Amino acid sequence: MSDQGHHIDAPDDDLLAAEYVLGVLDAPQRSDIERRIARERAFADLVAAWETRLAPWTDEIAPVAPSPEVWQRIAEKLPAQRATQSAGWWNAISLWRGLAIGASSLAAASLVALFVVVSRPAPAPLIAAIAGGGHQHFVATVDAAHANIAVVPAAFSADATRVPELWLIPPGGKPHSLGLLRADRTVTITIPPNLVAHTNAQAVLAVSLEPTGGSPTGQPTGPVIAQGKLTSL
Repeated sequence: MSDQGHHIDAPDDDLLAAEYVLGVLDAPQRSDIERRIARERAFADLVAAWETRLAPWTDEIAPVAPSPEVWQRIAEKLPAQRATQSAGWWNAISLWRGLAIGASSLAAASLVALFVVVSRPAPAPLIAAIAGGGHQHFVATVDAAHANIAVVPAAFSADATRVPELWLIPPGGKPHSLGLLRADRTVTITIPPNLVAHTNAQAVLAVSLEPTGGSPTGQPTGPVIAQGKLTSL
């Protein structure tokens, strides 16, 4: 029997594959998806395609230093001999600390400042699957901390005479242009300061087809081909 599976024609399969690659599913959902990947070749191909589309995002993720608690847990997992060696090294460092009180004070102040910065809760990222006509045209991710939005083309096909333009629509408000999109690569757009507060889980993203250079009126003039509500990750 073919391993093409029985669910690949379901309209939500493409979105499920994208959500799996983005890591927004809970543990039971991920387990279900992984079982499907193992038994359904066509669905596995969908997941692989999304991994290829979203791979450029990894270049935009800033490295994060592990916290002291992480290092402590690693040390606790080490064999006793290594832990003893580590303790001996730390005791040697303690001697140096005793000879450098001023440096220690500076380090302590730096740690306090770091704690204050790290303890501030970062705004939750937002995501939107921008769909229309039965296709997921784009996937957008909002980085509220840096006031930008990354838009990845999914099933969007380029139009030779018109360009896709992204719009932010607050609840009960009019569309605000965020910029032009591309059919062949990810576009990262800086959110204008006056729209940052409106870029939240109550807003909708939409894409219209406009003349080259974008809408001449500041409002959509061509057909709105896709839209999607922003959702907290």
